[in-house]
Amino acid sequence: MQNENTFKFEFVTLMASLMSIVALSIDTLLPALPEISSALGVTNPKDNQLLITMIFLGLGFGQLLFGPLSDSFGRKPIVYIGFLVFIIASIICVTTKNFEVMIIGRILQGIGLSSPRSLALSMIRDSYDGDYMAKIISIVVMFFILVPVVAPTLGQVLISFFDWKSIFYFNLIIGVFIMFWFLKRQPETLVKEKRIKFSSHLFIDGAKEFFKHKQAVAFTFVSGFITGSFMVYLSTSQQIFQEQYNLAEMFPYIFASLAISVGFATFLNSRLVVKYGMMRIAYLATLAYALVSVLYVVLFWSENNPSIYMLLGFFALQFFAVGFLFGNLRAIAMQPLGHIAGIGAAINGFISTVMAVPIANYIGGFVNTSVLPLFIGFSVFGVLSLFVFIITKNKNIMVAA
Repeated sequence: MQNENTFKFEFVTLMASLMSIVALSIDTLLPALPEISSALGVTNPKDNQLLITMIFLGLGFGQLLFGPLSDSFGRKPIVYIGFLVFIIASIICVTTKNFEVMIIGRILQGIGLSSPRSLALSMIRDSYDGDYMAKIISIVVMFFILVPVVAPTLGQVLISFFDWKSIFYFNLIIGVFIMFWFLKRQPETLVKEKRIKFSSHLFIDGAKEFFKHKQAVAFTFVSGFITGSFMVYLSTSQQIFQEQYNLAEMFPYIFASLAISVGFATFLNSRLVVKYGMMRIAYLATLAYALVSVLYVVLFWSENNPSIYMLLGFFALQFFAVGFLFGNLRAIAMQPLGHIAGIGAAINGFISTVMAVPIANYIGGFVNTSVLPLFIGFSVFGVLSLFVFIITKNKNIMVAA
């Protein structure tokens, strides 16, 4: 493990790039959903949400394969395998004329991208510890959040000059570039002496070890609650702003402005987390997340949408809280798992993602003519997350604030 006060800019940037391919593959596609559905003969607009949520399904399951393998064979070879799967999946997406095959391609994209996404977290855990690890993760997430700021606009530009397939080609080119950067510049972080011997029961042994750590389990569930409710926004944002508010041309800019709210919070977190601790900050952010969403539900229970400015204000507050949660929740869960960082990150990612996908699909089905169901989802899962913090605090898992 590196000295805990060592900051390496290229390492942080590269880890952010590995994670950002996921956001790029999701957010650049948002403006193109109507065009894709038209090209593939989709009649139900709600089916467009599957192009977003199904990639998360692949992300969840792929980690279960790549995480344990990385604990035995090292991080770098498994990242290469993931990129190879992503390349094959991207070719499927641009060559198919069938919506069901496109969904399969998106799932495979998620499986492939689960390797760089989850192993970036493992490599950070290999290299850092404690609140400084949370600082590094926050900085990585801050870079990661910059992608949604520009991705929808980029997607809009690509489909304006070319067509929806150009988005997949662009993401593929970026992915290959990052793969070669990773190949040339990133050393292996898991030394051979710390690798776990490969065996048929590697995953079972790792899972048993994971579930021994109540802190890891508890905050993996909180990650699932927050990710699931946030994923509803990702999968329905195009529908909300373009159809409910008739702001199709403004959609990329609205999406970017809200992403800035998340990014600013992650920046503040990177500056504050070492001083105040990841547990205390995450608890306060969860409290804010729950209160903001409950307030919206109380004020707009009639299901009539507020003005766009009021909605954006609530979204900005909600996502500002999210910015303090993404990095800290992962860091809290990973803190006791340094000896099984690969499988630990895999199980953490798998459980939180597999929880999130059905949450997003279910709540997203109610977002038709009103934004209220989205905030009801925020409220329910924000309160559930708060209960987890309170319960774990009472059991002395959480450091007293």
